[in-house]
Amino acid sequence: MASPQRVHVTHTYTSDPATVFAKLAEHENLGPVFGAKITRVCDGDTSRNGAGSTRTLKIGPLPAFQETTTKAEPNTLIEYKISKGSPLRGHWGVQKLTPTPDGGTTLDYTIGFDMPIPGMAALVGKVLTANIKKGLGKLTP
Repeated sequence: MASPQRVHVTHTYTSDPATVFAKLAEHENLGPVFGAKITRVCDGDTSRNGAGSTRTLKIGPLPAFQETTTKAEPNTLIEYKISKGSPLRGHWGVQKLTPTPDGGTTLDYTIGFDMPIPGMAALVGKVLTANIKKGLGKLTP
């Protein structure tokens, strides 16, 4: 998964990995995380939020775009990519969940992408990092 720009955020929840996974995997729960209006386009190939499930995100005045889940391993991993309608190139996201010794969960979240306009990827990366850090605290599993 090579992309020049990386966003990396970690967040620790007091809930167990199964609870956090269920909250993150459900597309409609992610609006506060991304500051977006999110609409489910379709369910996954073998489960509601599994591989193939797709959501539309609309952030402010920007054009809507779609993200599709490419891998969902219960309680441990969610991977996705932008599948339609974004100026970001090669965009992908990986959310890894790890149990903590006290029964909580650490989310390790990485996003990679590029943009055709020089310097814009770094700017978008800074904004995404700040918004996701703030937004993850709003997700209460």
